[in-house]
Amino acid sequence: MGQKQLPEWSHLLAVVAHPDDESFGLGALIDAFARRGAAVDVLCLTQGEASTVGAADNLAEIRALELRNAARALGVANTVLGRHPDGRLGDVDPAVLAGEVRAAAESSRAAGMLVFDTTGISGHPDHMAATAAAERAADALGLPVLAWTLEEAVAAQLRDETGAPFVGRPDRHVDLTIKVDRTTQHAAIACHASQAEPGSVLWRRLELQGDREVLRWLRPPVSPEGDR
Repeated sequence: MGQKQLPEWSHLLAVVAHPDDESFGLGALIDAFARRGAAVDVLCLTQGEASTVGAADNLAEIRALELRNAARALGVANTVLGRHPDGRLGDVDPAVLAGEVRAAAESSRAAGMLVFDTTGISGHPDHMAATAAAERAADALGLPVLAWTLEEAVAAQLRDETGAPFVGRPDRHVDLTIKVDRTTQHAAIACHASQAEPGSVLWRRLELQGDREVLRWLRPPVSPEGDR
């Protein structure tokens, strides 16, 4: 099912909606790219201040610090934290979001972008808005976009066990199947102490996927190497 090797990008930009998305969601993939020598930048468009987990008056500041620490654990080169409203990212002018993604991609000299699938994985509108902004910026820059997704069997089991609206993809929609080591990802997740609740469905997702991640191209590379 799909290729088994990540693209040989020297620089890439990961675009996410909330602090902890880069760890719980993309952490194993960011680590895999970094281990291959890629310079990975992360653009997070909100501060995650609307989370009902670990709620506090200064949650935005707490989560900003957690993001910095997690990025360091993952080997991220640079992190940019936006200030758009958590939970209402879809209300922001799409051109504004795409402009911020484009600026970050140009600054990082990105050869490609890494994002959540267009499904939002859990159906979260902020995830979808972040990915849409990345796609729009990538279209303007001529960059490939690689999306982290879930196998339909994994998503179905998560729905059955938890009722959470996870969305998966059938095998025919998967372009890459990657074996990962989650050690660094777990270290990064631990940095998000305000959000890493024991028993969270996010932990169950990691358990079900084991050492596998699946991805699909939203904007395929022009060249076989996927680089510019």
